[in-house]
Amino acid sequence: MSTATTTPPADPAATVRHYLECFNQGNPKAVAAVCADPMSILDGMAPHVWHGPTATEEWYRDAMIEAEHLSVTNYSVTLGEPKHNDITGDSAYVVFPATMSFKLQGMGITQTGAYFTAALRKIDDAWRIVSWGWAKGAAKPDA
Repeated sequence: MSTATTTPPADPAATVRHYLECFNQGNPKAVAAVCADPMSILDGMAPHVWHGPTATEEWYRDAMIEAEHLSVTNYSVTLGEPKHNDITGDSAYVVFPATMSFKLQGMGITQTGAYFTAALRKIDDAWRIVSWGWAKGAAKPDA
């Protein structure tokens, strides 16, 4: 289990990076702790939209069910430098180029050209993710 803290960082971009570090470590409680209530998620995986107070937990559960069904393991998302890191008062909009790697039936796969976009709100002096979307890139077997 992860040793990641459940307290979001003070910067919107750092909060998104923290969220994905928690995901990469397989820590769904820490992932959910970074999010606002309610939360909205738009992802390339069916049913594509999750919304409400338990959206993060439901998305994570569905992602792990699909991973088991497809024999996918070792998810890891890395982010590049933000294309947008816009803060207006207590609202923020952050867009990162992203790469996701994983194993599909034991074979390494890397998805490049993806984007992770998040909207955040400052709640009780902490940035919380209120919505995120994943735009898929191209997935290719590792060399």
